[in-house]
This record gives sequence, C-alpha cells and structure tokens, in this order.
Amino acid sequence: MDFTLGEELEAVRDLARRILTDRTAHERLREVEASADRVDEALWRELARAGLLGVALPEDAGGAGLGVPALGVLLEEQGRHVAPVPLWPALVGALALASYGTDAQREDLLPALVDGSARITVALEEFGPQDPAEPRTAAVPDGGDRWRLTGVKAAVPSPAGAGHVLVSARREDGRTGLFLVESSASGASWERTETTSRDMAGNLTLDGAPAREVPGEGAAAGTVDLARIALAAVQVGVADGALGLSASYLREREQFGRPLGSFQAVLHQLADCYIEIEAMRVCVWQAISSVGADGRADSSAVLVAKWWAGEGGLNVVHRAQHLHGGIGVDVDYPVHRFFLWGKQISGTLGGASSDLARLGDRIADGRAVEGSVAS
Repeated sequence: MDFTLGEELEAVRDLARRILTDRTAHERLREVEASADRVDEALWRELARAGLLGVALPEDAGGAGLGVPALGVLLEEQGRHVAPVPLWPALVGALALASYGTDAQREDLLPALVDGSARITVALEEFGPQDPAEPRTAAVPDGGDRWRLTGVKAAVPSPAGAGHVLVSARREDGRTGLFLVESSASGASWERTETTSRDMAGNLTLDGAPAREVPGEGAAAGTVDLARIALAAVQVGVADGALGLSASYLREREQFGRPLGSFQAVLHQLADCYIEIEAMRVCVWQAISSVGADGRADSSAVLVAKWWAGEGGLNVVHRAQHLHGGIGVDVDYPVHRFFLWGKQISGTLGGASSDLARLGDRIADGRAVEGSVAS
C-alpha cells in the first residue's frame, strides 16, 4: 500500500514543522515546563491562526476536511518537536464530536474548537488494570437526553483550558457510552497530577455529574481507537526526533580522533532505531487508512499500531538516551524530554503487553467465529 503524502498533507506537514521549529527551542520548552499548566498557550494560538487545529475537522465546521490522515501528520510533527500543547486530546475529542455527536453538539462546540477559542479533552482511563473499553464509571438516565455520571477517571490529559470533557462510562444496559461533561459542572471535581512527560493532568471525580450522551453508534469504542491512533502518531514523531538528536550528537562528539557515529556498534544501534521507526510509521498509516467514512477504524490494525508505538517507541528513546552516554542523564539536556514523552505514551491507554493481549483476544475470537461458521 502506498502511504506517500499528497500535496495537501505535505502542506500541513511543512506548515506545522515551520511553526513548531520556531517555537520549541530548548529554552522555551524549559519555560513552559516551569509554568503552572505546562501548556504553551502562545503556540496554541499560533496553531489556531494557521488553521492547523481544524485540518482534520469537516468543512461545515470551519475545518479543512482532511480527516484522520491530517491528524496523523500534525501529531507526528508535534512529537518530533515535543511541543507542549494538548493536540492529541483536543483533536481526538473534536473529531469524536464530529463523527458521533448530535447536530446541536457539533454546532455548539466545533467552530470554537477549530478557531482555538475553546478546548476539549478526553477522559478514557481509570485507575487499575481496567480496559478502556470497559469503564467502571456509571451512567444513569436523568430524563430526556440527560444523564448523571459517577466514578473516577484517571490522568485526564491537559484539562487546563478545556471547557468540556468526553467521558467514557457504562450504561445501565451494560453498554459503554460516551458522554459530554462540562469541566466545571456540579458533581465534577479535579485533582491536579503531574505525569511522566511533565504534562499537568487531572484525576476527575464524578459524583452524579450532569452529562449529555454523544449518541453515535460505537462512539466510545471509536473514540478509544482514535486516541490510540493519535498516541501512536505522536510516538512516531518522538522516536524520530530522538534519533535525529542522537545522530547530530554522534556526528559532533569524537573519541580516539573519530566521530562516535563512525563506530560500528553505534551504527548498529542507530540502524535498529531507524528500522523500529519505519515499522511504527507503516503500522500507524495502516491504521489511519483503515478509518472509514463513519469514523470507525479496523481495531486490529489500531492495536498493532499502538503496540508498535509502545514497544518500538520505548526501545528507540532508551537507545537514544544510552547513545548520549553520561550527558543522557542530564535533565538539562534535550534528549531526556524525548525519553519522558516516549515513556508516558507507551503506557497511556494500556502498555504494549496489554495491547498485545487485546490483539490476541481479537484474533482468537475471530478464529472461534470462523470455526463455528465452518462447522
């Protein structure tokens, strides 16, 4: 399959790369990491002015209508520059509303999400070894299209500045639904928590919090799959950025009168990183290409991409830090940032082992169905 970018996606990539390169100098990243919310609001506004927040969203909402492929391109560039803006949760939430929301929800929220004047985030994880597809947070009807949610969502990414949260919760009929909650709603309380990547996340406790359902068929499962694709795309960029930084360092650093990058053992590790990154990228684009007109993706392809992102991405950032030798443990040197991002992404929505277990279950279920049909 040909995953070559077309002209429109190349334009998205080039514009994002130019803006992010200018705005993610090491000194600027340190400044943002020392701030209260860990979000570069100036960069967010610039991305909005450039139209990049809406590249994946439909044209009737003011977006460019380029869909999930544009999301993948933009997020890979973010990862390559470890840019501290909440792109993946905000854009996943916006795309979920575009795909599964009611006309009223789309009309009320999407234009502001496109122009950057409002943000949304997603609450898909809970404490403990809980499958994101099977939340313990409970949703009970409250008359009409109103619901009440009770439960705890863990490490909600970048809630600062987000006016709404998309929450996965279990309905009384046993089905998992997706619900729109105002961040400041009564019955919703936040506990700030710092993640491995230095993002300031929040644990969200819901105690009968009012909510509206996002009613599209398969909204919760589709949003989890979209989040997995988004995380895998960011991880490709993180790994590629770590490799680029390592290659530059090894070209300049000398030992025994030769650049470190000329030693065979070092070249082998760089080659292993390159192979892992290319495998990750192919799997991400296979998952992206599986997304249909209804916004749903092939869950098996998505799990493969997420597994490679967790396994391969973590391998690359480990090697990149190792290749920097002693300076690799200096948190004032940029390579540590790629390691922290890679580590955080590898465990979000479940680590590589849990992704592999879910993929194995899907394959086994498919064979069981084929066997019952054949018999």
